[in-house]
Amino acid sequence: MSTTERPRILVVGGGYVGLYAARRILKKMRYGEATVTVVDPRSYMTYQPFLPEAAAGSISPRHVVVPLRRVLPKAEVLTGRVSTIDQDRKVAVIQPLVGETYELPFDYLVIALGAVSRTFPIPGLAENGIGMKGIEEAIGLRNHVLEQLDKADSTTDEEIRRKALTFVFVGGGFAGAETIGEIEDMARDAAKYYPNVKREDMRFVLVDAADKILPEVGPKLGQWGLEHLQKRGVEVYLKTSMDSCIDGHVVLKNGLEVDSNTIVWTAGVKPNPALARFGLPLGPRGHVDTAPTLQVQGTDYIWAAGDNAQVPDLAVGEGAWCPPNAQHALRQAKVLGDNVISGMRGFPQGEYKHANKGAVAGLGLHKGVAMIVFGKMKIKLKGRLAWYMHRGYHGMAMPTFNRKIRVIADWTLGMFLKREVVSLGAIENPREEFYEAASPVSAAAAVKPSAPAEKAKAS
Repeated sequence: MSTTERPRILVVGGGYVGLYAARRILKKMRYGEATVTVVDPRSYMTYQPFLPEAAAGSISPRHVVVPLRRVLPKAEVLTGRVSTIDQDRKVAVIQPLVGETYELPFDYLVIALGAVSRTFPIPGLAENGIGMKGIEEAIGLRNHVLEQLDKADSTTDEEIRRKALTFVFVGGGFAGAETIGEIEDMARDAAKYYPNVKREDMRFVLVDAADKILPEVGPKLGQWGLEHLQKRGVEVYLKTSMDSCIDGHVVLKNGLEVDSNTIVWTAGVKPNPALARFGLPLGPRGHVDTAPTLQVQGTDYIWAAGDNAQVPDLAVGEGAWCPPNAQHALRQAKVLGDNVISGMRGFPQGEYKHANKGAVAGLGLHKGVAMIVFGKMKIKLKGRLAWYMHRGYHGMAMPTFNRKIRVIADWTLGMFLKREVVSLGAIENPREEFYEAASPVSAAAAVKPSAPAEKAKAS
């Protein structure tokens, strides 16, 4: 007996896997065959490989996100969180953005929560660190960096200048290397418009606990990427980590100490911790344990894929797991969608198998590395050609034709127009000016109170 008038397919998460799986299911499903419900705290999906370019101003932030309701018009989209799941009753508890929690019955379940930043209990990190998992963080980082240039250009205090112009990035994988490459590029361009700030005044520091950066593209290209960043003035410290960053005073395990207003944390990801409340079998690192069919082990009505899933990599062999990247997420989502339809109709499940096609990374305008796999042959590219491959691949992988065109339009305009270097730091607290204007003169003349948004932020 169905939990609703017609079966409900509940998709938990509206990221890459959730969006593409829901689209696939809706495409394959007969009219009225089931209800597809997508639950996510955000009403949009973020294409994370473009976050560094959005932070550098090469792509408009709005073009990096895909509105779920527009792309999934035949689905039920709920903005909120799934707090718990009762597998015996097949009921999920929904926590909406506002209001009381409620129960939502389902017949089939798709787990697509993705990953969150992997952090450690480092003193000062929570208060001073900036992540790079969402478009909000990318916009915030861009505004923050340009605001530091404003501060440095407007003060004569050398200590303030030095702290404002020191930028520390922790993590040398794709996210860290691409972000520091793009931000350094942007800061170099922006410095042309500041009479009291030069690129030589800035200090960029990249820290990683491993002995190399960009491990995804192989040791030779990773070494080239390392040397390329160093030639651009980036200090790279490998085989070390950050011990503390209280009040912006960064202390590294190798003994280096610097003061910085900008500490960007990109040291890996971990499965969404909410998975621990769902009663699902988890692997040693917290991923949902799945079969090659993407079915959660021990179930026949739950599927999982993407960064929150431990999916066997059949193309590599026994004991291997698919890495958490967009290449696998896209293809897993399609197989998952097909398998949900097959499971609903009582047909056999298909197994996921995909051979690695390589990896691409951009390190700023006209700079990048790429490893392209054709069968047993690996083609390694660097520089401008690799940068073209990076943009070409991710331009094609960007969801929806609408967003592809918008991103390409941004790139095309960027060929003829100079990069925007304006900081919109006030966007972090847009009501502050109005609050000051509306406050009583006597109160403003006495002790200036904190704006409501600041109080909320502080709490």
